[in-house]
Amino acid sequence: MIKTLQRKFVVTAMTAISVLLILLLGTINMLNIRTVGKQIDAKLEMISRNEGNPDNIPRVPGDMPPREHGTKNDYDTFMSSNFFVVRFDSKGDIVYSDVSRISSVTEEEAKELAEKVYIKNERSGKIDGFEYMARESRMGMGKVVVFLDTSGDIYSYIRVLFLSAAIGIACWFIMLLFVILLSKRAIRPIAENMEKQKQFVTNAGHEIKTPVAIIQSNTEAMELYNGENKWSKNIKEQTVRLNELMKNLLTLARMDESSANLIQSDFSLSQLLTDHIECFRETLELRGITLQASIQPMIFFRANKEHITQLISVLMDNAMKYTNEGGNVFVSLERNDKRLKLQFKNTCRQLPPASPDKLFERFYRADEARTQKNGGYGIGLSVAQSITETYKGRISAEYENGNTIVFTVCF
Repeated sequence: MIKTLQRKFVVTAMTAISVLLILLLGTINMLNIRTVGKQIDAKLEMISRNEGNPDNIPRVPGDMPPREHGTKNDYDTFMSSNFFVVRFDSKGDIVYSDVSRISSVTEEEAKELAEKVYIKNERSGKIDGFEYMARESRMGMGKVVVFLDTSGDIYSYIRVLFLSAAIGIACWFIMLLFVILLSKRAIRPIAENMEKQKQFVTNAGHEIKTPVAIIQSNTEAMELYNGENKWSKNIKEQTVRLNELMKNLLTLARMDESSANLIQSDFSLSQLLTDHIECFRETLELRGITLQASIQPMIFFRANKEHITQLISVLMDNAMKYTNEGGNVFVSLERNDKRLKLQFKNTCRQLPPASPDKLFERFYRADEARTQKNGGYGIGLSVAQSITETYKGRISAEYENGNTIVFTVCF
């Protein structure tokens, strides 16, 4: 239980850290993309406004826009950009092209791209890795299209993305190490409290055994002298009930302690299940209950045989107690894709009002009167769940057809 609690703490903490890192790095990358995108638009607007001609950019300090700290002015930005320009006349014919600012595009390729853009008749957009902007010529005759190479900016996106991802992964593993190291300290108060509770149950169980045994033996001695009566019979029934309850409580308390040192062996689960359910057949038939079984032969399982026997006993006893007279009990065992599936189905007069998951809660009673009448303790299914989880399995319950309870154990 302590290891499970520690694992859940680590998983929960790392899930929160992962979400935080994803949001943080995602925000950084989105802001970077947005910022660079605005810079590209501003650069393209400036080059297009000056029609790709540096002579149109004012270089007199008083005529230039004020230069902000850490940024380039228009002329420096212009001279460091890779672009080409194509000019059309009023009839749509190309009259000028300039590819001197880029080496990866020939004049023919520039004209071909310009013609495609001219046909689209759009002011701006993207084509073949270039961002373009078209505007009327300063002289009012024809149109000028500027194509800007943005591959460097795309590489900037990718660099920031991979760098932030690498930093995020490194931080995630560092935080994982810290969380693992701190998890024991974080859950120490809970672990100590659980240990005290477990020790209390163990000590109380051993202390109660003695008076229960004395009460039972004295009742039997009294019956030898006075004969059995309804009061002595009730005393014996309740001492047996209390004794079984303490056994289940001790099983739950010791399950975590013994899980690391269990004596396990390989045994035929098919044979164990077959032999065990046959012990219940006669009792069920006396109540008019039909017992059916579908058990795949030669299924072997490695575990503590006493634990698995107790698991089968709890689920079979639960089915026997709560199946309505004239009802049905169905037990199946099969192995599919290396997964072992054990299932118990039983009909009942009325399904519990709560969800199936609540049936595994300790001391849960769906029907107080019915549970007392049938001798239930409200703890048997908790024992079954604890045994199943000890062997890395999963037990679940579900309702079918309005009158059937199904318990499924998977290993």
